[in-house]
Amino acid sequence: MQRITRLSFVWAIISPLCLSLQAEQTGPPRRLLVADDSKQRLAIVAPDGSLEWEAKIGPIHDAWLLPNGNVLFQQSWTELVEMKPDKTVVWSYDAANMNGNNGKRVEVHAFQRLAVGLTMIVESGPARIIEVDRDGAIKHQIALKVNHPSAHSDTRLARKLPNGNYLVAHESDGFVREYDSSGKIVWDFEVPLFGKERKGGHGPEAFGNSLFSATRLPNGNTLIGGGNGHSVLEVTPDKKIVWKVEQNDLPGITLAWVTRVERLPNGNTLLGNCHAGPENPQFIEITPEKKVVWTFKDFKNFGNSTPVQAVLTPK
Repeated sequence: MQRITRLSFVWAIISPLCLSLQAEQTGPPRRLLVADDSKQRLAIVAPDGSLEWEAKIGPIHDAWLLPNGNVLFQQSWTELVEMKPDKTVVWSYDAANMNGNNGKRVEVHAFQRLAVGLTMIVESGPARIIEVDRDGAIKHQIALKVNHPSAHSDTRLARKLPNGNYLVAHESDGFVREYDSSGKIVWDFEVPLFGKERKGGHGPEAFGNSLFSATRLPNGNTLIGGGNGHSVLEVTPDKKIVWKVEQNDLPGITLAWVTRVERLPNGNTLLGNCHAGPENPQFIEITPEKKVVWTFKDFKNFGNSTPVQAVLTPK
């Protein structure tokens, strides 16, 4: 009887903790693409929190649900695959062994399927952007500027813009750089430290300007996911910060490694919150006034390393 009582007491403590680890959305439920390398899972999450589709992954910083229903993602720092819903691989590319990289240290942290059918691949280490066809042949490439070369952190997310330029988040340099099709830098912005000292690590205790992402807005401004700066910055073409979200601006939420950022048509901003711990949501929507109107938190299917979060259209 005493043993049962003790077990009941322990379960009374553990049960609420377990329940708190279930998938949870506040605000209107959404369909999402989420990846976490600590749980080695990439999944499409239905609005009710169930997993519509999933695949096992390794290190990951980027993934896409393509218009044809296939998923384009990475299975390691060098291997990219396009996978059908039935798990058939219809395209693959290994940057470690392609296009002159044999024996070189290379990591891929960003890629994009372009409208013309080519795939843009951003290579840290070789410090270049290449566009390859279905056979892996290079159809276009540019060299990237890096002040602090590192195969692991030359770049994080990068995107090709509608004007044909490339917008690149250079993590180790703390710079956003925009390159034209010839590789010329046409705009850049150095993320400031705001008078603070650098601190190592990945969680809320860390600090720096190791940014993760940059998005060009319709008004010409650039929205920046501040990485270990725990921030979101909106910067004008003349490099003025006109909007900023800092680590403790959101009541009850602590920001850690801010990853993807997106400005919605309603003017709200989506941001990824990685390495912040199970007491904090992994994905957040806020208004221009910094009011939280939606969050996603799931430490059952995903963990504390969720750099990929994207809202999908309903199925």
